[in-house]
Amino acid sequence: MIQRAIVDTGPLVAFIDRRERHHEWVVEQFDSLTPPLLVCEPVLVETMFRLSHYPFYQLQIMKMAEQGALQLAFNLKEHLPEIRGLVDKYKDVPMSLADAFLVRMAEIHSRHRIFTLDSDFLIYRKHIDKQLALIFPEK
Repeated sequence: MIQRAIVDTGPLVAFIDRRERHHEWVVEQFDSLTPPLLVCEPVLVETMFRLSHYPFYQLQIMKMAEQGALQLAFNLKEHLPEIRGLVDKYKDVPMSLADAFLVRMAEIHSRHRIFTLDSDFLIYRKHIDKQLALIFPEK
């Protein structure tokens, strides 16, 4: 079965950094996914920040993007009203910009699942009330 994904920060960091708690599970998931994995700029920024003490790991993430394993697949300008609506709807969570991008991407790319380690995605909904399809560890 072809499995397409929109990837969040947590799995990217865990894929690269063997010390991360979910490293082995994330590597197994990556092996079952069909490239490219869709990503947005806020996720890349968060990933680079979390890996800021490890320049070699940062370079690996950039290499994944350059080689097409990761594909930038979102333009904020085209979806600003929807993003603003999501951030407002989930202001009590609160929702980060990266999370809002991923939920909106899931609305646009309906055949993709969100690959995340963030339990907030169990709360978020796409198209107002539809549960998100996730690749998420069973804790």
